[in-house]
Amino acid sequence: MELGVLKDIVIIFALSTFVNFIFTRIKVPALIGYLLTGVIAGPYLLGLISSPENVEVMAEIGVILLMFTIGLEFSLNHLLKIRRVVFLGGFMQLLLTAGVTMLVARVYRLTWNESVFVGFLTALSSTAVVLKLLQERSELTTHYGKTIVGILIFQDIILVPMLLLTPMLGGDTGDAGHELLLMLLKTIGIMIFIWAGTRWLMPWLLHLIAMTRSQELFLMSILLICLAVAMLTHELGMSLAFGAFLAGLMISDTEYSHSAFGNLIPFKDVFTSFFFVSIGMLLDLGFVYDHPWLVIATVLIVIFIKAVIAGFTAFSLGHTFFGTVVVGLALAQVGEFSFILAGLGLTHDIITPYHFQLFLAVAITSMALSPFLIQVSRPLAGIIMKLPLPPFLVNGLFPLKQVEIPEISKHTVLIGKDSRVINLASMIKTMELPFTSIIFDTDRARQEMEKGNLAVFGDATYEPVLREAYVHTAEMVILSVGNLITAMSVVEHIRALNKHAHIIVRTRHVTDIEELYRLGANQVIPEEFETAIDFFERILGKYLIPRMEIERAIARTREDNYGIFRDRSKVGGYSLLKDIPDIEIAAVKVGKESVFAGKTIAQTALRKTCGVTMVAIKHGSTIIPNPEPSTVINGDDIAYLLGKPEMIAIASNILSEPLPQ
Repeated sequence: MELGVLKDIVIIFALSTFVNFIFTRIKVPALIGYLLTGVIAGPYLLGLISSPENVEVMAEIGVILLMFTIGLEFSLNHLLKIRRVVFLGGFMQLLLTAGVTMLVARVYRLTWNESVFVGFLTALSSTAVVLKLLQERSELTTHYGKTIVGILIFQDIILVPMLLLTPMLGGDTGDAGHELLLMLLKTIGIMIFIWAGTRWLMPWLLHLIAMTRSQELFLMSILLICLAVAMLTHELGMSLAFGAFLAGLMISDTEYSHSAFGNLIPFKDVFTSFFFVSIGMLLDLGFVYDHPWLVIATVLIVIFIKAVIAGFTAFSLGHTFFGTVVVGLALAQVGEFSFILAGLGLTHDIITPYHFQLFLAVAITSMALSPFLIQVSRPLAGIIMKLPLPPFLVNGLFPLKQVEIPEISKHTVLIGKDSRVINLASMIKTMELPFTSIIFDTDRARQEMEKGNLAVFGDATYEPVLREAYVHTAEMVILSVGNLITAMSVVEHIRALNKHAHIIVRTRHVTDIEELYRLGANQVIPEEFETAIDFFERILGKYLIPRMEIERAIARTREDNYGIFRDRSKVGGYSLLKDIPDIEIAAVKVGKESVFAGKTIAQTALRKTCGVTMVAIKHGSTIIPNPEPSTVINGDDIAYLLGKPEMIAIASNILSEPLPQ
């Protein structure tokens, strides 16, 4: 029995597991680990893989499943809405990138045919890398996410004409006109098939399968649809990945899309890892070692050209400067389909083996840098926007007309763009309570404004945007942005503007709670843990356990996981704060040069002067509950004050106020 394939899989999994364990500990994206695994196991280093072609097959399956899940998250209607981005934006990005790269290639002493071909190679970005990262960051449906996806879709579509033109650049003209006409007819046929499949075939077929109530049959059917449509498009001369995307689109409008997505996630993650491993295996470290400065310089030139042109394209489509930077850096790498083109170019003698190896080194390096470029894009845009830039550059060519919000107070401010905030806005509106929204997504902001809601388009980490939504006079602020760093920045700015607003923050993990409370949040809801609490509460209720016992059990659970940073609206089985709504507990940081730094609690006389009680104090990592009057307060301590919001605001100013000069 031949165990070569199994041996290769074990080697790849073993190396990937080890490398990813190290990279996870040092907080480096797993994608880099997969590429490094391919480099280590590849033929140019240790040569551990005996059947690289088998790895390539599994890699192809990974890309197919990735594109299928991306299609599931979109819909045909959604795609039609961004057709301007797909065709206008995609064409502009491709043409400009190919044109500029072609001119730069002449500096490398390439012929015109070779330069045009290198322009083709460079113009394509990595669908697999970028969409995987955006999917993990939940940014696919953002305004800039839609632009990135639209441009990538156009690149996938244009790959087919590029493949047809490549032999012509090598001198093999053939009957190109006939081939292009045939491809046009095939494209029209596929569009009709996709429309019919979305409208009639898929809803009927999936309903028929779902009625069997067999999870196994449902999963097999989903995989069959994905692979069958991918094979169909491949037979018609298009890429497998593009066919898988179209299959996902056909299913996305059905009621079974979420179930299909959930079933395929484990398969997608496993097989996608093989794709990045297979890419890493192509890299010849010897070539990089022999030409380090050439590789580094070319990588920087490619990233610069692609980032600037992609950013210019986004700006031309109406993006703000923020979106321009994010789109530019997201599309700054060379794509996986360029490897197919490069191999074809090598076969037709368009490029030499030397330039082929240079291309591989540049492409793989740029793909490895992509997670870091995407990660720094938002902070970098924020830093640059602090410069005195022209208004047209900051707001874009087609700025969203902001709604003039009348002066408002004692209201709720909603900050975020996810479904939770959108649904909450509808609920608050139903109860006719005053609220404003801050939304960093032009499409979503426009929709809210069309509904008649008071919405502000902008980044909540900037004080002018917060003031425009009247955060400084708000009674309550609800923050649901997902990203911890962004949430911390927003909370800090809100607390600086409004000392008494009740700030509720959604976060992902329990470990985020302390930092958010330290910066001034009144209540932090870690979604994973609170979902478990909700299940727990329902289970106890089903067993007819008395309500008081349920409250106590939940309070103990929160205490074990939150410590002193538990939900401040609940203490044990009974909440004093629930019965006295004007009383709250707030965390206040003592200034290093505060008038009370170095004094005891008794000397501060906070209860007498401000009407608040210090119920706990934190020295470094030590928390002292119910501190004695003789306890000394130091600079940078965290004081937990009980009292009315307005009194806490006064005490907060005193505790943070420096000594008079």
